[in-house]
Amino acid sequence: MSTPVKKVPIHLQSAQNRLLIKNGKVVNDDGIIDSDVYIEDGIIRQMGRNLIIPGGTRTIDARGRYVMPGGIDPHTHFEFEFMGTKSIDDFYQGTKAAVAGGTTMIIDFVVPRKDESLMEAYERYRETADQKVCCDYALHIAVTSWSSKVKEDMATLVKEHGVGSFKMFMAYQDMFMLRDPELIESFKACKEIGAIAMVHAENGDLIAENAKKLLAAGVTGPEGHEMSRPEEVEAEAVNRACVIANQVNCPLYVVHVMSRSAAEQVEAARKRGVCVFGETLAAAIGTDGTNYLHKCWRHAAGHVISPPLRPDMDTPRVLVNMLAKDNLQVTGSDNCTFNAEQKALGRDDFTKIPNGVNGVEDRMAVLWEKGVHAGIMDPMRFVAVTSTNAAKIFNLYPRKGVIAVGSDADIVVWDPNRKRTISAQTHVQAVDFNIFEGMEVTGVPEYVIVNGRVCVDECELKAVHGFGKYINADPFGSYVYDMINDKEKKPRGVARTEAEAKRYAEEDAAIAKAKEQARAAAAARINQNGSIHDSPKIKLQSVSCIPTLPESAVVTPSTKGPRLEGQRNLQDSTFSISEDVEEARRACIRVNNPPGGRSAGGFWKQEE
Repeated sequence: MSTPVKKVPIHLQSAQNRLLIKNGKVVNDDGIIDSDVYIEDGIIRQMGRNLIIPGGTRTIDARGRYVMPGGIDPHTHFEFEFMGTKSIDDFYQGTKAAVAGGTTMIIDFVVPRKDESLMEAYERYRETADQKVCCDYALHIAVTSWSSKVKEDMATLVKEHGVGSFKMFMAYQDMFMLRDPELIESFKACKEIGAIAMVHAENGDLIAENAKKLLAAGVTGPEGHEMSRPEEVEAEAVNRACVIANQVNCPLYVVHVMSRSAAEQVEAARKRGVCVFGETLAAAIGTDGTNYLHKCWRHAAGHVISPPLRPDMDTPRVLVNMLAKDNLQVTGSDNCTFNAEQKALGRDDFTKIPNGVNGVEDRMAVLWEKGVHAGIMDPMRFVAVTSTNAAKIFNLYPRKGVIAVGSDADIVVWDPNRKRTISAQTHVQAVDFNIFEGMEVTGVPEYVIVNGRVCVDECELKAVHGFGKYINADPFGSYVYDMINDKEKKPRGVARTEAEAKRYAEEDAAIAKAKEQARAAAAARINQNGSIHDSPKIKLQSVSCIPTLPESAVVTPSTKGPRLEGQRNLQDSTFSISEDVEEARRACIRVNNPPGGRSAGGFWKQEE
């Protein structure tokens, strides 16, 4: 029989579980407001001014700072076995670096070994990551071959293990690459199970042919990497993927869009009504392909990534503008790091240089510098492309990607004026090289809160090994699949008789009615269970509490000393939190149409 744990009185509990962020400007993707944020047990519990909070709560003064949702990096490769070696940043060092840079959730890729099933690969990654991650994480699964077993595993992963996305490669011939018929089948399978299809879009056959020609001509250095994979090879594959996805009406996410022409293909497809989302990388907006011409082989090889950085020095500016205008929707890092010794595997053959660069730590700062500080995008769009859009696309919203009552307390307090210089000498990552070496950035995460815990404290990193957890991504997310369902049409011929015309009209009416009923049911679930923006009904004991005050009356929170003029002495009153706050919240905080739109419905339940 286990010894019962003695309950610690609330006033003696660690303030680590209770946190107040005051005087900051809260930035979501749809607006900026002046608001305090109260956090308890890893959840945002209250927002507004003059909040009633328990005594002993730690306070962070965010005056002059932006309070933003923690970053979500949807593209990392930690401990990735690739090209004869393994990426040097593991799930601990990689997520620790992510937190240092203001990212509070990552989505990594499960890539199965040869002859390993998708289920076996997933279990291997979970076993490795669960005990190491410093922040929450989810997993995409790479589909590197096609069979009935693969299709079966995909369905199981979605239904039982919270996987919501699958990546297909159109490159890496004889390693990961799928042909068009296999892409068609895998896209159809994704649609059937409510998942997102992802593609690495490059024409693998052309790359293989180009590489042979270059090596035969004596081009063996890193410059051959970009020469074998020019822009049009990427753009062709992007267009082909968009066409296939549209023909089977499957949602598509194009990873690492690296060139102007590839981004233009995503833009054009979206204008045609294709349900496609484009991701570019910190690397693509922070540096360029002229580095492949560097006299130092190590420097040039350190920039090798696929698709490659582009030699057109205007490409970073173009891609930032694409992000700002919603022609691209997300920025990731594709963090896949290799040390000098590992890169040297391709010393005499550029096709053997392990592909990958850093970025998980510097992604937020580089985009702020190149986008917000440069005047190309505003802080709201920055939040959208670094956090909110990824949360919506991969059905993590509104748990992640928004600062709202009921959301996870994954928050970054951003100092827009502090400067730092990026360097491999000072970064947290394990890799010995940084592609942004020497770049001065304006904008630094002063505090990073992960699930309510302060993991960067006045720029000091305090990440916790194994503190993160695996997050399920439910299928058929409404943000994506509402678009798919609206496009869904049953194939039919020409109505050549009155009977056929009547039947078609009845079918159309039935479809419209079903959609309306589905919307009504979703709205009913939200109203019944409470949306993300409903304040949870938290039962607190009557303890010493203090109201947050406007900036003109800011003092250090204390239960001692004289009270400000006009302020109640809560300790001397018969005030009851469980009664007064309950009524006040119901009257003024409930929002039926939250910023960014409704949730998928039923995601949050009010606490009783």
